[in-house]
Amino acid sequence: MEMLSSAIDLFLHVDVHLEAILQQYGALTYAILSIVILCETGLVVTPFLPGDSLLFAAGAFAGKGLMDPLLLFVILSAAAIIGDSVNFAIGAKFGHFIENADACCINKQYLVRTKEFYARHGGKTIVIARFMPIIRTFAPFVAGMGSMAYGRFLAYNIFGGILWVLLFVGGGYFFGTVPFVQHNFSIVILAIIIISILPGIIGWAIERMKQKKGE
Repeated sequence: MEMLSSAIDLFLHVDVHLEAILQQYGALTYAILSIVILCETGLVVTPFLPGDSLLFAAGAFAGKGLMDPLLLFVILSAAAIIGDSVNFAIGAKFGHFIENADACCINKQYLVRTKEFYARHGGKTIVIARFMPIIRTFAPFVAGMGSMAYGRFLAYNIFGGILWVLLFVGGGYFFGTVPFVQHNFSIVILAIIIISILPGIIGWAIERMKQKKGE
């Protein structure tokens, strides 16, 4: 319960934690943010790390003049693209072994749902999944397990990574300084999280309804 509480606090008060990191580490904050994004997108064991909320919060601090928006965009886009590429390579090399292993540190249900999502949307999954927590982390891993050529994957990866960072950092930059957003930052972050996971919930509900009709 304590770990869950800490995770919820991290997501809902990401601005407070980011401000503390900025005050303590200054310019090194860019490197810390890139490592978080790299791990969130590149390692199937860390899908719980903040992604959307962290990008929005970073953009908000850039809007206040505390971070360089262009540098932030370039570094975090690179981290997102490299992260997915690393994840693809891990999936290609070890994916089937991990999938069939009896004891593993990844949630097999997440893997199954991502494979189902990938089966429906094909290569576009790499772009669409950027905006869906959990699936975002597993999508490149599943692509690596499959037969997608790396060149094709990389094209989707670059486009999706740049679009994801641009929209969320840009959203934070332009709207993070709005008084209502500043005074209700936790609510805005919660709304971002809900909107991000909503497509997955709707998709799951539709699939459940189809299964019940087929029974």
